[in-house]
Parts: sequence; structure tokens; C-alpha cells
Amino acid sequence: MAHSSAPDGSKQSVLIIATVSAFIVPFLVSSINVALPKMTSELHMEAVVMTWVNTIYLLAVAMAQVPMGRLADIYGRKKIFITGLAISAVAALGGALANSVPVLLISRTLQGVGAGMTFNTIIAVVTSIYPSESRGRALGISMSGTYVGLTFGPLIGGYLTEQFGWPSIFFLSAGLNLSVLMFAFLTFKGEWREARGEKFEALDSIIYTVAIAMFMYGFSSLPAVSGIVFLLAGVVGLIYFIRRELNKASPILDFRLFRNNRVFLFCNIATLSNYLATYALTFLLSLYLQFIKGFSPQMAGLVMITSSVPMAVFTPIAGRLSDRIEPRLVSAAGQLLNVMALVLLIFLNSASGLWLVILALVLYGTGIGLFSSPNTNAIMGSVEKKVLGAVSGTVGTMRTGGMMLSMGIMMIIFTVFIGQAEITRPLYPQFLTSARVGFIIFTVLGFGGVLAQYAARKKA
Repeated sequence: MAHSSAPDGSKQSVLIIATVSAFIVPFLVSSINVALPKMTSELHMEAVVMTWVNTIYLLAVAMAQVPMGRLADIYGRKKIFITGLAISAVAALGGALANSVPVLLISRTLQGVGAGMTFNTIIAVVTSIYPSESRGRALGISMSGTYVGLTFGPLIGGYLTEQFGWPSIFFLSAGLNLSVLMFAFLTFKGEWREARGEKFEALDSIIYTVAIAMFMYGFSSLPAVSGIVFLLAGVVGLIYFIRRELNKASPILDFRLFRNNRVFLFCNIATLSNYLATYALTFLLSLYLQFIKGFSPQMAGLVMITSSVPMAVFTPIAGRLSDRIEPRLVSAAGQLLNVMALVLLIFLNSASGLWLVILALVLYGTGIGLFSSPNTNAIMGSVEKKVLGAVSGTVGTMRTGGMMLSMGIMMIIFTVFIGQAEITRPLYPQFLTSARVGFIIFTVLGFGGVLAQYAARKKA
């Protein structure tokens, strides 16, 4: 049943669960970023393999989001959410016990599937139960959990890595998932499935999942010939999927929304370009601080917090603002700040002062804080309730796809400038060149996102 006017107690428990769930995923990603150099040395990973620790996780999230969002709309968002939490908890335990790279990567894949089932499903529930006049505020509060996770991830991850070893990060993640699972069991009343009775197109889901996997894997494997083959196969698969969906009465994702809904189209493009431009920023700066500046994981984590604090502060403020003024205007301002941060980082070198890194991180954090919840509010407010799960999955796929492509671009750059080697002192100049080339590319892509946000606003 649809709880568009759920009682306040029910709304509050959903909002608490949404906020804590939003915390767990970025907490795990950002804490593992800080632990990567330690993991690299203990498991003897090459630079390109190291990027796969996060990339394979994001790939699994991207594969799961849209089909799981549609399943949630039809069979119940609560069911999909709770199943996702259970998968995430078991996978985190697998990661903690991993003693080889393949086992670690399998664990990260399953964590990605679990995250693909939980994060966007709970955002759809929040959108479903809060009316339009307070939806931005609710989304802002729930999404602020993401940035609290990013804030404490590097700090706690750095501390745990130094004191107890990197597996302790996975143990903590498992505990958090189990806690939310128990709280959801006790407090979730009813179910949310506005598309109940509609058909779930299983074959289309499989086509989508395989196509998105081939596309993402292919992109991350460029410039190898196999990368080009997988990329092209993925593109063909996605085109085939879209053509099938356009003829279905109950599609996994209604592509007519892209054609007929200007806000939906351009705000999704803005989401993709924003995360594409910014995701690798923290990955590169974490490596820069530890490799080039010689910081410990804990100290690097402390510096990285300077981006996450403004994210956590500005996300709920921006959400509330987007209930009162044009949401896409707030988002565009955030994207401009991100572009300014990327321009600054083009000039980063081994002699750069710490102030340059911190200033860029503060600009980036404020920009993301202003962008996220207003952009999501604009997209979710532009569609019917019965497709909220699938649409939330689409927004999530744009976000995750942007992150994947961001890391894919860095993989290609690392392959060109560093090759199949571990990043050691003789290769530090090549690492700095790689980072600079990356920041130049990301600046251009980020500016494209500002234009997309403007296009959504102009005639909406």
C-alpha cells in the first residue's frame, strides 16, 4: 500500500533508517580509500588492480539499481531493502576474512549488489511518504547521512587500519548493516508498492544487467582491444534494451520519461556529469597525501574530512532551500563550485602547500552539498509515484555510472602513464602527471554538467 500520508512516527522511523543507510555505503567506500595503500602492500596489488577494489563494487551497484528499483515498485520496497541489508552484512564479513585479491573482489561485488538494493529503495520510500512541500527537507536530511559517512569514513578508516588492520573496516560495516536490519524489522509498518500487479520483465532485466556490466567493464579496460570490444558490445546491448523497453506496457524503465520530461532528462545528465567529474578527486587526493606528502592513513583521513564536513552541513540546508526556490538553480550553483575546485587541482604538484588541497576540498564539499538533494528532489518530483523505485534506481545508476566512469578514466590514464606497476617512489612524477591530466578532463566534464542543469531550468 502507498503511504503518501504516513503517520509522523512512521515517517520519522523511515527517515532515521534512510539516513543511517545513506551513511553506511559512503562510509565503507571512503574508509577503504584510505586503507588502499595498506591493502595494496599486504595483498601485493598493482596500481590498476588497486582501482578495481572500488570499481568492481560500483559496477555491481550499477548493475543492480534499475532492476531492483522496478522489483521494489512491484513487490514491495521494504522487502527489497531488508534483503539488500542482509546481503551487505554477509558480504562485509567475507571482505573482513579475505586473504587474497579474488576473495576481496567477490566480497566487494556482493556488497555492491546489496547497496544497489538498499540505498535507492529507501530514497523512493522517503519520496513516497513525504508531500512535495517537505520532500526536499526530508531528502536533504536522509542524504546528509551520505556525507556524514564520507566525513567519518577516512578518519575512522585511517584509525582502524593503523590500530587493527584493514579487515576491521569490513567487520564494522557488517555490524552497521545488521543494526539497521534489526531496526527496520522492528519499525517498518506496512509496505510500499504502487506498481503492484504490474509485470516484471525478467528477460529485459538480464539484458540490462549484462549490457551495463559489459559497458562499464569495457570502459574501465580501455585502451586494451578487449576493452573496446566489451564497450561496443555494451553499447549495442543498451540500445537493444532501450528498443525493447519502448514497446513494453510495463517497462523496467520508461524511456519515454527521457523524451517527454525535460527536467528528468537534463537533471539526470547533470547527475551523471557531476559524479563523473568529481568522484576520482578524493581517490587521487588520498593517494597524493600518502604517496607524495608522506602522510599516514590517519593523517590523510583528517585532511579529507575538510570536504565531507561542508557536504554534511549544506546537504540538509540545500534540501530545505529546494522546497522554497527552484531546485535546479541550487544544484547549478553547487556544480560551479565543483568546477572551481577541479581548476585549482590542475596546478597541484609535489611542492604544493596543504592549503591548496584543503581549499579545493572545501569548495568540492560545499558544491556536492548544494547539488545532491535539490537535484534528486527535482527528478523525484517530476514523475508519478508508481515509478519512484525505478526512477530512484535510474538516478542511482547515473550517480554510480558517473563514479565508475570517473574511476575508468583514471584507470586509462594510469595505464598510459604508469603501466602495469605498483606506485613506488621512482614513479611519483608519473603519478602527478596522471593526476593533472585527470583534473583537466574532469574540469571540462564538470562544466558540461553546469550547462545540463541550466538546460533543465530554462524551459521547465
